[in-house]
Amino acid sequence: MWQAKDIHEMEKNFRTNRTYGISEEEAKKRLEHFGENKLADKKQEHILIKFVKQFNDFMIIILIIASIISAVVTKIEGSNDYVDSIIIIAIVVFNAIMGLIQEAKAEKSLEALKTMTAPIAKVRREGRLKDIPSAEVVPGDIILLEAGNYVPADARLISCSNLKIEESSLTGETLPVQKEADVLLKEEQAIGDMVNMVFSSTVVVNGHGEALVTETGMNTKVGKIANMIMTDESPQTPIQKKLAGVGKALGMGCLGICLAIFVIGLWKKIEPIEMFMTSVGLAVAAIPEGLPAIVTIMLSIGVTKMARKNSIIRKLPAVETLGSSNVICSDKTGTLTQNKMQVVEEMTFDSKEELICLACMCTDVQVEVREGKKVAVGEPTEVALVNQAIKENIDKQELNKKRKRVADLPFDSGRKMMSTIHQEGNEYLVITKGAPDVILGKCNYYKEQGKIVALDEITRRKIEQENAKMAERALRVISVSYKKIQRIPSKLESKELENDLVFVRFNRND
Repeated sequence: MWQAKDIHEMEKNFRTNRTYGISEEEAKKRLEHFGENKLADKKQEHILIKFVKQFNDFMIIILIIASIISAVVTKIEGSNDYVDSIIIIAIVVFNAIMGLIQEAKAEKSLEALKTMTAPIAKVRREGRLKDIPSAEVVPGDIILLEAGNYVPADARLISCSNLKIEESSLTGETLPVQKEADVLLKEEQAIGDMVNMVFSSTVVVNGHGEALVTETGMNTKVGKIANMIMTDESPQTPIQKKLAGVGKALGMGCLGICLAIFVIGLWKKIEPIEMFMTSVGLAVAAIPEGLPAIVTIMLSIGVTKMARKNSIIRKLPAVETLGSSNVICSDKTGTLTQNKMQVVEEMTFDSKEELICLACMCTDVQVEVREGKKVAVGEPTEVALVNQAIKENIDKQELNKKRKRVADLPFDSGRKMMSTIHQEGNEYLVITKGAPDVILGKCNYYKEQGKIVALDEITRRKIEQENAKMAERALRVISVSYKKIQRIPSKLESKELENDLVFVRFNRND
Protein backbone atom coordinates (compact mmCIF):
# COMPACT_ATOMS: atom_id res chain seq x y z
CA MET A 1 0.00 0.00 0.00
CA TRP A 2 2.98 2.34 0.55
CA GLN A 3 3.45 2.70 -3.21
CA ALA A 4 0.14 4.61 -3.36
CA LYS A 5 1.07 7.20 -0.71
CA ASP A 6 2.75 10.56 -1.13
CA ILE A 7 6.14 10.89 0.56
CA HIS A 8 4.93 13.76 2.78
CA GLU A 9 2.11 11.56 4.02
CA MET A 10 4.67 8.79 4.63
CA GLU A 11 6.78 11.11 6.79
CA LYS A 12 3.76 11.85 8.97
CA ASN A 13 2.80 8.18 9.25
CA PHE A 14 6.29 7.15 10.36
CA ARG A 15 7.03 10.31 12.39
CA THR A 16 10.26 10.94 10.52
CA ASN A 17 11.89 13.58 8.32
CA ARG A 18 13.83 13.08 5.10
CA THR A 19 16.60 15.50 6.11
CA TYR A 20 16.74 14.61 9.83
CA GLY A 21 15.65 11.00 9.98
CA ILE A 22 14.84 9.78 13.48
CA SER A 23 16.69 10.19 16.76
CA GLU A 24 18.86 7.48 18.27
CA GLU A 25 16.51 7.24 21.24
CA GLU A 26 13.52 6.74 18.95
CA ALA A 27 15.49 4.16 16.95
CA LYS A 28 16.08 2.11 20.13
CA LYS A 29 12.37 2.19 20.99
CA ARG A 30 11.40 1.06 17.50
CA LEU A 31 14.03 -1.68 17.55
CA GLU A 32 12.50 -3.06 20.76
CA HIS A 33 8.99 -2.80 19.29
CA PHE A 34 9.60 -4.19 15.79
CA GLY A 35 12.55 -6.45 16.55
CA GLU A 36 15.80 -6.85 14.65
CA ASN A 37 15.82 -6.44 10.89
CA LYS A 38 16.70 -10.00 9.99
CA LEU A 39 14.97 -13.16 8.87
CA ALA A 40 13.90 -15.45 11.68
CA ASP A 41 15.52 -18.84 11.86
CA LYS A 42 13.34 -21.89 11.94
CA LYS A 43 13.34 -23.29 15.47
CA GLN A 44 16.17 -25.77 15.61
CA GLU A 45 15.25 -29.23 16.83
CA HIS A 46 17.50 -31.13 19.19
CA ILE A 47 19.61 -33.73 17.45
CA LEU A 48 17.87 -36.52 19.41
CA ILE A 49 14.47 -35.38 18.15
CA LYS A 50 15.82 -35.29 14.58
CA PHE A 51 17.20 -38.81 15.10
CA VAL A 52 13.89 -40.15 16.42
CA LYS A 53 12.03 -38.61 13.47
CA GLN A 54 14.09 -40.73 11.11
CA PHE A 55 12.09 -43.73 12.39
CA ASN A 56 8.77 -42.15 11.40
CA ASP A 57 8.11 -44.63 8.60
CA PHE A 58 5.67 -47.56 8.51
CA MET A 59 8.26 -50.00 7.14
CA ILE A 60 10.79 -48.97 9.80
CA ILE A 61 8.20 -49.40 12.57
CA ILE A 62 7.38 -52.91 11.32
CA LEU A 63 11.09 -53.79 11.31
CA ILE A 64 11.51 -52.55 14.89
CA ILE A 65 8.47 -54.56 16.03
CA ALA A 66 9.81 -57.62 14.17
CA SER A 67 13.22 -57.31 15.85
CA ILE A 68 11.61 -57.01 19.31
CA ILE A 69 9.38 -60.04 18.70
CA SER A 70 12.37 -61.99 17.36
CA ALA A 71 14.35 -61.17 20.50
CA VAL A 72 11.44 -62.15 22.75
CA VAL A 73 10.99 -65.48 20.92
CA THR A 74 14.71 -66.17 21.18
CA LYS A 75 14.61 -65.45 24.93
CA ILE A 76 11.60 -67.72 25.48
CA GLU A 77 13.23 -70.53 23.51
CA GLY A 78 16.47 -70.01 25.44
CA SER A 79 18.61 -70.34 22.31
CA ASN A 80 20.50 -67.04 22.86
CA ASP A 81 20.64 -66.53 19.08
CA TYR A 82 19.96 -62.80 18.73
CA VAL A 83 21.65 -62.39 15.33
CA ASP A 84 18.40 -61.61 13.45
CA SER A 85 17.33 -58.98 15.99
CA ILE A 86 20.77 -57.33 16.00
CA ILE A 87 20.92 -57.23 12.18
CA ILE A 88 17.45 -55.66 11.92
CA ILE A 89 18.20 -53.00 14.55
CA ALA A 90 21.59 -52.27 12.93
CA ILE A 91 19.91 -51.70 9.54
CA VAL A 92 17.29 -49.41 11.06
CA VAL A 93 19.90 -47.36 12.98
CA PHE A 94 22.13 -47.15 9.88
CA ASN A 95 19.19 -45.81 7.87
CA ALA A 96 18.48 -43.16 10.54
CA ILE A 97 22.13 -42.07 10.81
CA MET A 98 22.41 -41.65 7.02
CA GLY A 99 19.32 -39.46 6.93
CA LEU A 100 20.54 -37.38 9.89
CA ILE A 101 24.00 -36.80 8.34
CA GLN A 102 22.50 -35.68 5.03
CA GLU A 103 20.16 -33.19 6.71
CA ALA A 104 23.06 -31.77 8.75
CA LYS A 105 25.15 -31.25 5.59
CA ALA A 106 22.29 -29.50 3.81
CA GLU A 107 21.58 -27.20 6.77
CA LYS A 108 25.23 -26.11 6.90
CA SER A 109 25.14 -25.27 3.20
CA LEU A 110 21.90 -23.32 3.60
CA GLU A 111 23.35 -21.40 6.57
CA ALA A 112 26.31 -20.38 4.40
CA LEU A 113 23.91 -18.69 1.97
CA LYS A 114 22.93 -16.17 4.67
CA THR A 115 26.40 -14.62 4.53
CA MET A 116 25.58 -13.26 1.05
CA THR A 117 23.61 -10.31 2.45
CA ALA A 118 25.43 -7.10 3.34
CA PRO A 119 25.80 -6.55 7.13
CA ILE A 120 26.02 -2.72 6.97
CA ALA A 121 23.42 -0.09 6.06
CA LYS A 122 23.92 3.65 5.58
CA VAL A 123 21.19 5.68 7.34
CA ARG A 124 20.46 9.30 8.22
CA ARG A 125 19.80 9.81 11.93
CA GLU A 126 19.59 13.14 13.73
CA GLY A 127 20.60 14.82 10.46
CA ARG A 128 23.89 12.88 10.19
CA LEU A 129 24.89 9.99 7.95
CA LYS A 130 26.15 6.90 9.73
CA ASP A 131 26.84 3.24 9.02
CA ILE A 132 24.96 0.80 11.24
CA PRO A 133 24.46 -2.99 11.22
CA SER A 134 21.57 -3.76 8.87
CA ALA A 135 19.90 -5.68 11.74
CA GLU A 136 19.40 -2.33 13.54
CA VAL A 137 17.49 -0.65 10.69
CA VAL A 138 13.94 0.23 11.83
CA PRO A 139 10.76 1.50 10.11
CA GLY A 140 11.07 5.26 9.66
CA ASP A 141 14.82 5.21 9.02
CA ILE A 142 16.08 7.13 5.98
CA ILE A 143 18.47 4.82 4.10
CA LEU A 144 20.96 5.75 1.38
CA LEU A 145 21.38 3.44 -1.61
CA GLU A 146 24.42 3.30 -3.88
CA ALA A 147 25.64 0.99 -6.65
CA GLY A 148 26.79 -2.32 -5.19
CA ASN A 149 24.64 -2.04 -2.02
CA TYR A 150 22.17 -4.66 -0.89
CA VAL A 151 18.85 -3.05 0.03
CA PRO A 152 18.57 -3.68 3.81
CA ALA A 153 14.76 -3.43 4.12
CA ASP A 154 11.57 -2.68 2.19
CA ALA A 155 11.37 1.07 1.65
CA ARG A 156 9.56 3.86 -0.24
CA LEU A 157 11.84 5.94 -2.45
CA ILE A 158 12.21 9.62 -1.55
CA SER A 159 14.58 10.57 -4.35
CA CYS A 160 16.78 8.77 -6.87
CA SER A 161 19.05 9.38 -9.85
CA ASN A 162 19.24 6.75 -12.60
CA LEU A 163 18.60 4.13 -9.91
CA LYS A 164 18.44 0.55 -11.19
CA ILE A 165 17.88 -2.40 -8.88
CA GLU A 166 18.30 -6.07 -9.73
CA GLU A 167 15.28 -7.88 -8.26
CA SER A 168 15.71 -11.32 -9.88
CA SER A 169 16.09 -13.02 -6.47
CA LEU A 170 12.59 -11.76 -5.58
CA THR A 171 10.69 -11.54 -8.88
CA GLY A 172 12.78 -13.59 -11.32
CA GLU A 173 12.88 -10.72 -13.82
CA THR A 174 16.04 -10.69 -15.95
CA LEU A 175 16.65 -6.96 -16.32
CA PRO A 176 17.25 -4.51 -13.49
CA VAL A 177 14.27 -2.29 -12.70
CA GLN A 178 14.54 1.44 -13.37
CA LYS A 179 13.21 3.13 -10.23
CA GLU A 180 11.25 6.39 -9.99
CA ALA A 181 10.56 8.22 -6.73
CA ASP A 182 8.04 10.82 -7.93
CA VAL A 183 5.21 8.52 -9.01
CA LEU A 184 2.12 7.26 -7.22
CA LEU A 185 0.86 3.76 -8.00
CA LYS A 186 -2.34 1.83 -7.41
CA GLU A 187 -3.06 0.02 -4.14
CA GLU A 188 -3.13 -3.30 -5.98
CA GLN A 189 0.18 -3.46 -7.82
CA ALA A 190 2.47 -6.38 -8.71
CA ILE A 191 5.85 -6.34 -6.96
CA GLY A 192 7.71 -6.14 -10.26
CA ASP A 193 5.82 -2.94 -11.17
CA MET A 194 6.40 -1.08 -7.89
CA VAL A 195 8.95 1.33 -9.35
CA ASN A 196 8.76 3.69 -6.34
CA MET A 197 9.59 0.93 -3.84
CA VAL A 198 12.78 -1.00 -3.06
CA PHE A 199 12.86 -4.40 -1.40
CA SER A 200 15.08 -6.22 1.07
CA SER A 201 17.72 -8.61 -0.38
CA THR A 202 17.73 -6.92 -3.83
CA VAL A 203 20.88 -5.26 -5.22
CA VAL A 204 21.52 -1.73 -6.46
CA VAL A 205 23.34 -2.04 -9.79
CA ASN A 206 23.32 1.57 -10.92
CA GLY A 207 22.73 5.10 -9.69
CA HIS A 208 21.86 6.22 -6.16
CA GLY A 209 18.87 7.17 -4.06
CA GLU A 210 17.29 7.72 -0.67
CA ALA A 211 14.34 5.83 0.77
CA LEU A 212 12.10 5.69 3.84
CA VAL A 213 12.04 2.24 5.47
CA THR A 214 8.50 0.81 5.66
CA GLU A 215 8.99 -2.83 6.66
CA THR A 216 11.81 -4.79 8.31
CA GLY A 217 12.64 -8.39 9.17
CA MET A 218 9.90 -10.95 8.62
CA ASN A 219 7.44 -8.23 7.50
CA THR A 220 9.38 -7.60 4.30
CA LYS A 221 8.44 -9.28 1.02
CA VAL A 222 11.36 -11.69 1.27
CA GLY A 223 10.50 -12.29 4.95
CA LYS A 224 6.99 -13.39 4.01
CA ILE A 225 8.45 -15.81 1.48
CA ALA A 226 10.82 -17.16 4.15
CA ASN A 227 7.89 -17.61 6.54
CA MET A 228 5.97 -19.64 3.95
CA ILE A 229 9.00 -21.86 3.43
CA MET A 230 9.42 -22.44 7.18
CA THR A 231 5.76 -23.22 7.86
CA ASP A 232 5.06 -25.29 4.75
CA GLU A 233 5.18 -29.05 5.21
CA SER A 234 6.60 -30.98 2.29
CA PRO A 235 4.31 -33.68 0.84
CA GLN A 236 5.47 -37.28 0.72
CA THR A 237 7.68 -38.19 -2.21
CA PRO A 238 6.69 -41.00 -4.63
CA ILE A 239 9.16 -43.44 -3.07
CA GLN A 240 7.91 -42.68 0.44
CA LYS A 241 4.33 -43.34 -0.68
CA LYS A 242 5.32 -46.60 -2.36
CA LEU A 243 7.37 -47.83 0.62
CA ALA A 244 4.51 -46.93 2.96
CA GLY A 245 2.11 -48.87 0.75
CA VAL A 246 4.46 -51.87 0.60
CA GLY A 247 4.96 -51.74 4.37
CA LYS A 248 1.24 -51.68 5.09
CA ALA A 249 0.56 -54.47 2.60
CA LEU A 250 3.31 -56.65 4.08
CA GLY A 251 2.25 -55.85 7.63
CA MET A 252 -1.41 -56.67 7.08
CA GLY A 253 -0.53 -59.72 4.98
CA CYS A 254 1.84 -61.09 7.60
CA LEU A 255 -0.67 -60.54 10.40
CA GLY A 256 -3.38 -62.26 8.38
CA ILE A 257 -1.18 -65.24 7.50
CA CYS A 258 0.14 -65.57 11.07
CA LEU A 259 -3.39 -65.47 12.45
CA ALA A 260 -4.52 -68.09 9.94
CA ILE A 261 -1.55 -70.35 10.78
CA PHE A 262 -2.21 -69.91 14.48
CA VAL A 263 -5.93 -70.80 14.11
CA ILE A 264 -5.12 -73.82 11.90
CA GLY A 265 -2.61 -75.02 14.52
CA LEU A 266 -5.17 -74.75 17.29
CA TRP A 267 -7.70 -76.59 15.11
CA LYS A 268 -5.09 -79.34 14.65
CA LYS A 269 -4.74 -79.38 18.46
CA ILE A 270 -1.11 -78.21 18.46
CA GLU A 271 0.14 -76.49 21.61
CA PRO A 272 -0.80 -72.76 21.55
CA ILE A 273 2.70 -71.61 22.61
CA GLU A 274 4.28 -73.68 19.83
CA MET A 275 1.90 -72.23 17.23
CA PHE A 276 2.53 -68.71 18.49
CA MET A 277 6.29 -69.16 18.11
CA THR A 278 5.80 -70.61 14.61
CA SER A 279 3.55 -67.71 13.56
CA VAL A 280 6.02 -65.13 14.86
CA GLY A 281 8.89 -66.85 13.07
CA LEU A 282 6.97 -66.68 9.79
CA ALA A 283 6.21 -63.00 10.35
CA VAL A 284 9.87 -62.13 11.00
CA ALA A 285 11.00 -64.14 7.98
CA ALA A 286 8.48 -62.37 5.72
CA ILE A 287 9.67 -58.83 6.58
CA PRO A 288 12.27 -57.59 4.00
CA GLU A 289 14.61 -55.99 6.52
CA GLY A 290 17.19 -55.23 3.83
CA LEU A 291 14.83 -53.05 1.78
CA PRO A 292 15.20 -49.77 3.77
CA ALA A 293 18.98 -50.13 3.84
CA ILE A 294 19.19 -50.71 0.09
CA VAL A 295 16.92 -47.73 -0.60
CA THR A 296 18.96 -45.50 1.73
CA ILE A 297 22.27 -46.52 0.13
CA MET A 298 20.97 -45.89 -3.40
CA LEU A 299 19.56 -42.48 -2.44
CA SER A 300 22.87 -41.59 -0.73
CA ILE A 301 24.72 -42.38 -3.95
CA GLY A 302 22.35 -40.03 -5.78
CA VAL A 303 22.89 -37.26 -3.22
CA THR A 304 26.68 -37.65 -3.53
CA LYS A 305 26.52 -37.29 -7.31
CA MET A 306 24.32 -34.20 -6.98
CA ALA A 307 26.75 -32.70 -4.45
CA ARG A 308 29.57 -33.00 -6.99
CA LYS A 309 27.45 -30.78 -9.24
CA ASN A 310 27.05 -28.21 -6.42
CA SER A 311 23.40 -29.13 -5.80
CA ILE A 312 22.07 -29.16 -2.23
CA ILE A 313 19.72 -32.04 -1.34
CA ARG A 314 18.26 -31.67 2.14
CA LYS A 315 16.13 -34.83 2.32
CA LEU A 316 17.28 -38.13 0.83
CA PRO A 317 13.91 -39.01 -0.80
CA ALA A 318 14.03 -35.71 -2.73
CA VAL A 319 16.59 -37.29 -5.09
CA GLU A 320 14.05 -39.88 -6.17
CA THR A 321 11.40 -37.18 -6.66
CA LEU A 322 13.75 -35.30 -8.98
CA GLY A 323 14.42 -38.52 -10.88
CA SER A 324 10.67 -39.10 -11.30
CA SER A 325 10.12 -35.66 -12.85
CA ASN A 326 9.41 -35.45 -16.56
CA VAL A 327 9.10 -31.66 -16.84
CA ILE A 328 10.58 -28.99 -14.56
CA CYS A 329 9.26 -25.43 -15.05
CA SER A 330 11.41 -22.72 -13.54
CA ASP A 331 12.34 -19.11 -14.12
CA LYS A 332 15.95 -19.09 -15.26
CA THR A 333 17.47 -15.82 -14.08
CA GLY A 334 18.26 -15.74 -10.38
CA THR A 335 16.94 -19.30 -9.98
CA LEU A 336 18.95 -21.57 -12.25
CA THR A 337 21.60 -18.94 -12.95
CA GLN A 338 23.26 -16.12 -11.02
CA ASN A 339 22.13 -13.45 -13.52
CA LYS A 340 25.76 -12.93 -14.49
CA MET A 341 26.96 -12.47 -18.05
CA GLN A 342 30.29 -12.73 -19.79
CA VAL A 343 31.68 -11.86 -23.18
CA VAL A 344 32.39 -14.98 -25.22
CA GLU A 345 33.09 -13.51 -28.63
CA GLU A 346 33.99 -10.16 -30.21
CA MET A 347 33.54 -9.24 -33.86
CA THR A 348 34.70 -6.06 -35.51
CA PHE A 349 35.93 -4.81 -38.86
CA ASP A 350 38.75 -2.93 -37.16
CA SER A 351 40.75 -2.97 -33.89
CA LYS A 352 39.50 -5.32 -31.18
CA GLU A 353 41.09 -3.13 -28.50
CA GLU A 354 39.27 -0.02 -29.74
CA LEU A 355 36.01 -1.99 -29.74
CA ILE A 356 36.48 -3.04 -26.10
CA CYS A 357 37.44 0.50 -25.07
CA LEU A 358 34.36 2.02 -26.68
CA ALA A 359 32.03 -0.57 -25.14
CA CYS A 360 33.64 -0.13 -21.71
CA MET A 361 33.32 3.67 -21.79
CA CYS A 362 29.64 3.53 -22.76
CA THR A 363 28.57 2.04 -19.40
CA ASP A 364 27.50 3.26 -15.96
CA VAL A 365 29.61 0.60 -14.21
CA GLN A 366 31.80 1.48 -11.23
CA VAL A 367 35.12 -0.37 -10.81
CA GLU A 368 36.09 -1.09 -7.20
CA VAL A 369 39.11 -2.82 -5.70
CA ARG A 370 38.19 -5.65 -3.34
CA GLU A 371 40.84 -7.85 -1.75
CA GLY A 372 43.36 -6.63 -4.30
CA LYS A 373 41.16 -7.42 -7.31
CA LYS A 374 39.21 -5.10 -9.60
CA VAL A 375 35.47 -5.75 -9.34
CA ALA A 376 32.87 -4.25 -11.70
CA VAL A 377 29.63 -3.15 -10.01
CA GLY A 378 26.53 -2.35 -12.01
CA GLU A 379 23.98 -3.79 -14.41
CA PRO A 380 24.87 -7.39 -15.43
CA THR A 381 24.99 -6.56 -19.15
CA GLU A 382 27.40 -3.68 -18.66
CA VAL A 383 29.41 -5.55 -16.01
CA ALA A 384 30.16 -8.21 -18.65
CA LEU A 385 31.61 -5.54 -20.98
CA VAL A 386 33.77 -3.96 -18.26
CA ASN A 387 34.95 -7.37 -17.03
CA GLN A 388 36.14 -8.11 -20.56
CA ALA A 389 38.08 -4.84 -20.50
CA ILE A 390 39.64 -5.78 -17.15
CA LYS A 391 40.57 -9.16 -18.63
CA GLU A 392 42.33 -7.34 -21.50
CA ASN A 393 44.16 -5.07 -18.99
CA ILE A 394 42.13 -2.03 -20.06
CA ASP A 395 41.47 0.40 -17.19
CA LYS A 396 38.06 2.11 -17.34
CA GLN A 397 39.19 4.87 -15.00
CA GLU A 398 42.17 5.67 -17.22
CA LEU A 399 39.90 5.75 -20.24
CA ASN A 400 37.64 8.23 -18.47
CA LYS A 401 40.61 10.43 -17.60
CA LYS A 402 41.77 10.58 -21.23
CA ARG A 403 38.25 11.02 -22.60
CA LYS A 404 36.21 12.63 -19.84
CA ARG A 405 32.51 11.83 -19.89
CA VAL A 406 30.60 15.09 -20.07
CA ALA A 407 27.03 14.06 -20.91
CA ASP A 408 24.83 11.06 -21.67
CA LEU A 409 21.49 9.84 -22.93
CA PRO A 410 20.41 7.00 -20.57
CA PHE A 411 19.06 3.72 -21.92
CA ASP A 412 15.33 3.35 -22.28
CA SER A 413 13.22 0.48 -23.57
CA GLY A 414 11.70 2.61 -26.33
CA ARG A 415 15.03 3.50 -28.00
CA LYS A 416 16.77 0.24 -26.98
CA MET A 417 20.12 2.02 -26.73
CA MET A 418 22.16 4.46 -24.66
CA SER A 419 24.78 7.06 -25.55
CA THR A 420 27.64 8.75 -23.72
CA ILE A 421 29.54 11.88 -24.79
CA HIS A 422 33.26 12.20 -24.07
CA GLN A 423 35.60 15.15 -24.55
CA GLU A 424 38.47 14.37 -26.93
CA GLY A 425 40.68 17.42 -27.39
CA ASN A 426 38.67 20.09 -29.14
CA GLU A 427 36.08 17.53 -30.28
CA TYR A 428 33.54 15.30 -28.61
CA LEU A 429 33.17 11.53 -29.02
CA VAL A 430 29.63 10.12 -29.01
CA ILE A 431 29.46 6.38 -28.21
CA THR A 432 26.15 4.56 -28.69
CA LYS A 433 25.44 0.92 -27.82
CA GLY A 434 22.29 -1.16 -27.93
CA ALA A 435 20.24 -3.69 -29.90
CA PRO A 436 21.92 -4.64 -33.22
CA ASP A 437 18.87 -4.03 -35.40
CA VAL A 438 18.34 -0.55 -33.92
CA ILE A 439 22.01 0.49 -33.99
CA LEU A 440 22.51 -0.75 -37.55
CA GLY A 441 19.62 1.43 -38.70
CA LYS A 442 21.39 4.48 -37.21
CA CYS A 443 24.71 3.80 -38.97
CA ASN A 444 25.91 5.07 -42.33
CA TYR A 445 29.55 4.03 -41.99
CA TYR A 446 31.82 1.33 -40.62
CA LYS A 447 35.51 1.33 -39.83
CA GLU A 448 37.76 -1.15 -41.65
CA GLN A 449 41.55 -1.28 -41.32
CA GLY A 450 41.67 2.19 -39.82
CA LYS A 451 39.52 3.81 -42.50
CA ILE A 452 35.90 4.92 -42.24
CA VAL A 453 33.98 3.42 -45.17
CA ALA A 454 30.40 3.99 -46.32
CA LEU A 455 28.07 1.22 -45.16
CA ASP A 456 26.67 -0.28 -48.36
CA GLU A 457 23.73 -2.70 -48.63
CA ILE A 458 25.99 -5.74 -49.17
CA THR A 459 27.86 -5.11 -45.90
CA ARG A 460 24.60 -4.31 -44.12
CA ARG A 461 23.06 -7.66 -45.17
CA LYS A 462 26.25 -9.46 -44.16
CA ILE A 463 26.02 -7.96 -40.65
CA GLU A 464 22.34 -8.92 -40.40
CA GLN A 465 23.14 -12.51 -41.44
CA GLU A 466 25.93 -12.74 -38.82
CA ASN A 467 23.55 -11.47 -36.15
CA ALA A 468 20.98 -14.12 -37.13
CA LYS A 469 23.61 -16.88 -36.91
CA MET A 470 24.63 -15.73 -33.42
CA ALA A 471 21.00 -15.65 -32.30
CA GLU A 472 20.64 -19.26 -33.44
CA ARG A 473 23.56 -20.16 -31.16
CA ALA A 474 21.72 -18.55 -28.22
CA LEU A 475 24.22 -15.67 -28.11
CA ARG A 476 23.07 -12.20 -27.26
CA VAL A 477 24.59 -9.46 -29.36
CA ILE A 478 25.33 -5.85 -28.44
CA SER A 479 26.25 -3.42 -31.18
CA VAL A 480 28.51 -0.46 -30.53
CA SER A 481 28.83 2.63 -32.72
CA TYR A 482 30.34 6.09 -32.50
CA LYS A 483 30.82 9.44 -34.18
CA LYS A 484 32.68 12.69 -33.52
CA ILE A 485 31.00 16.07 -33.14
CA GLN A 486 32.40 19.59 -32.82
CA ARG A 487 30.07 20.78 -30.07
CA ILE A 488 27.53 19.43 -27.62
CA PRO A 489 23.95 20.36 -28.55
CA SER A 490 22.20 22.68 -26.10
CA LYS A 491 19.42 20.11 -25.88
CA LEU A 492 20.41 16.45 -25.85
CA GLU A 493 18.08 14.58 -28.18
CA SER A 494 18.31 11.14 -29.73
CA LYS A 495 17.46 12.43 -33.22
CA GLU A 496 20.55 14.63 -33.31
CA LEU A 497 23.06 12.51 -31.41
CA GLU A 498 22.13 8.94 -32.33
CA ASN A 499 22.36 8.98 -36.12
CA ASP A 500 24.96 9.02 -38.90
CA LEU A 501 27.09 6.69 -36.77
CA VAL A 502 30.13 4.48 -37.47
CA PHE A 503 29.26 0.81 -36.85
CA VAL A 504 31.25 -1.58 -34.66
CA ARG A 505 30.01 -4.66 -32.80
CA PHE A 506 30.33 -6.53 -29.52
CA ASN A 507 28.88 -9.92 -28.57
CA ARG A 508 28.01 -11.21 -25.13
CA ASN A 509 26.40 -14.30 -23.63
CA ASP A 510 24.65 -15.29 -20.37
